[in-house]
Amino acid sequence: MKMPVIFVGHGSPMIAISHNEHTEELKKVGDYVLKTYGKPKAILMISGHWYQNEFYIQTDEHPKQIYDMYGFPKELYEVKYEVEGYRPLSDAVMKRMTDKLVSVNNEWGIDHGTWSVLVHMFPKADIPVVQLSVNARLSPEGSYKLGALLSDLREEGYLIMGSGNVVHNLRQVDWENPKGNYMSDGFDDYIKEAILNREDDKVINYKDHKYAAYAVPTPDHFLPLIYMLGASQGDSAKVFNNYRELGSMAMTSYLFESKE
Repeated sequence: MKMPVIFVGHGSPMIAISHNEHTEELKKVGDYVLKTYGKPKAILMISGHWYQNEFYIQTDEHPKQIYDMYGFPKELYEVKYEVEGYRPLSDAVMKRMTDKLVSVNNEWGIDHGTWSVLVHMFPKADIPVVQLSVNARLSPEGSYKLGALLSDLREEGYLIMGSGNVVHNLRQVDWENPKGNYMSDGFDDYIKEAILNREDDKVINYKDHKYAAYAVPTPDHFLPLIYMLGASQGDSAKVFNNYRELGSMAMTSYLFESKE
């Protein structure tokens, strides 16, 4: 059965040790995937935290869990999510990207954009994970095409996931605001409507929106969504965790499934 595609808004690393309606929703989506599609052979994760000037792929049999965040409570650094890699998936990605100059890089590991959400979605940590970097030099259009290039991995039992945020402006975080503001709300709603209607061009050309500079001051966390759109062309989209927080962060997440 053709695996779905998932984009998760991960927000603060503290989500890893939170237990609320939003983390429960992550668990429900993970359970839904396992019940409906069966256990994936492996997960190909594109995390906004591995943002490089070229494509890197992991091949490590036992990728290290990294704590790529600073100044958080000790409890967060004690979270363990130790997964295996999966060389057949790494090789399959490299085979499809022969003209994209993808290189092996095992220095990075499994970052918090990955484990902070997977610890809720697949808490047993029994599904191998391979991370692919976000290429900073690739345009949104190129990112979309790259996602499409990887799409057929789904038919081989691989789950393709992206982790980032539709709205991610750390400089404008308002710690006193548990919700969004008119700019983050406006941009997030615009993207959501485009995705639900599968008007992918609007998302690719997100910079045309009047609040784009506020919502996406840097593309690292937004581009994983565009990869997911490319990997899910023709699929229907479902929204989960549709909320904003801290004024300038959106957690809105998407599950893409084949209509066949």
